[in-house]
Amino acid sequence: MKSRTGRRDGGKQMVPEAEFTSYYGRPVLKETVWEADIPSYLFLGGLAGASSALAAGAQLSGHPELARTAKVGAAGAISLSLAALVHDLGRPARFVNMLRVFKITSPMSVGTWLVSAYAPLAMGAAASTVGRKLPRAGLAASAGAAALGPAVAAYTSALLADTAVPAWHDARRELPYLFVGSAATAAGGLGLLAVRPEAAGPAVRLATLGAAAELSAEQLLDRRLGPEAEPYRTGRAGVLLRTGQLLAIAGTGAALLGRRSRAVSALAGATLLAGSAVTRFAVFEAGRASVRDPKYVVGPQRDRLDARGG
Repeated sequence: MKSRTGRRDGGKQMVPEAEFTSYYGRPVLKETVWEADIPSYLFLGGLAGASSALAAGAQLSGHPELARTAKVGAAGAISLSLAALVHDLGRPARFVNMLRVFKITSPMSVGTWLVSAYAPLAMGAAASTVGRKLPRAGLAASAGAAALGPAVAAYTSALLADTAVPAWHDARRELPYLFVGSAATAAGGLGLLAVRPEAAGPAVRLATLGAAAELSAEQLLDRRLGPEAEPYRTGRAGVLLRTGQLLAIAGTGAALLGRRSRAVSALAGATLLAGSAVTRFAVFEAGRASVRDPKYVVGPQRDRLDARGG
């Protein structure tokens, strides 16, 4: 008697393993129509959220120059992030329409409300510190932005993982750590780029921790997914991911070794910012690549069925 895998009871295979194909060579899943606006939105939102957290830490530890820079950076980054999102949507009204409902089980709904609450706080904190007015209101806005900042940096990972795209959904355990680490790297890089080395101590520490978390998450993702991590290793996504890793390592090294040089510190900051941006584009490209090839869609499903059958 044949089993589902095409073997008889004795274990001899009677039917050859099927190749991963689809009707008329078309993908099993439709490739996303998102363009560069979305990875830019992912990067800038992460930079904003982590910058707000950095601003709070810098203010509490007596680094006013870094706190002011981080607040302004957070406001600018979230503004550009929202602009990229609205440009992808086509009309601002489409973003507003998403606020008509709140669904706790939808990462998109939760994220829309989260960003809508965070953006005014980040902008208010920046306006207060630049204009040197309403210090109490500015302090309250800074505290609110810092409280929501980590969630703003992380929620886009849930947004991607909640899709049917294999490379994103299968990496759902590691993506939050990868995105938060990348966001921290970017925020630290912005601080290094904009302030004097002697005033950038918290930025150096945040960038170092962020790079360590980002690189560790990438290694864990590669190890856990095994063959299913191929979209992250090959093609354009693989090149981008390796480039992001090299930039994170080089930027962190320069930040730690060049703490007395303004030029080296600024270069380290720019390198870390570029590495974080490249990493977001790598994750985005890996998702697109995994949809194009049926084996990334069908293979994991068959493996799960076989595991349950065993």
